[in-house]
Amino acid sequence: MQQSLAELEAIIRNRICHVCTARTVDGECGLEEPSSCALFRLFPQVAEAVQSVESDDINQYLQAIRRNVCSVCIDQARDGSCETRQRVECALDAYLLLVVDAIEEVTGKTFDKKSIGPPVGGSTVSLGPQIRL
Repeated sequence: MQQSLAELEAIIRNRICHVCTARTVDGECGLEEPSSCALFRLFPQVAEAVQSVESDDINQYLQAIRRNVCSVCIDQARDGSCETRQRVECALDAYLLLVVDAIEEVTGKTFDKKSIGPPVGGSTVSLGPQIRL
């Protein structure tokens, strides 16, 4: 069954927001402006980028995200650098593996986490808030 974009976003919110380090003690989004979260502000592009990849290599997903999402994000500079990403304040970057895993699961694809190698380009892609690749 194909999920609608809204259903897919709700599933991702359920999986990511409750582990996000920006949440408050009450479980609410702790960002000053919750709408500024790149993961959900650019969710249609995120879902499309993830679904465009057929690989077990997280670097392929990372490249698709950089090309199709970060390139249109207001936080990224023209040279491709991103202070938000470097400060580990970008939920999309910080939780990319969890996002990919959830989208792949919901869309019926599988992502083999055993094949994860070191990320390219000094990314902060993580397995969650505590574990860095």
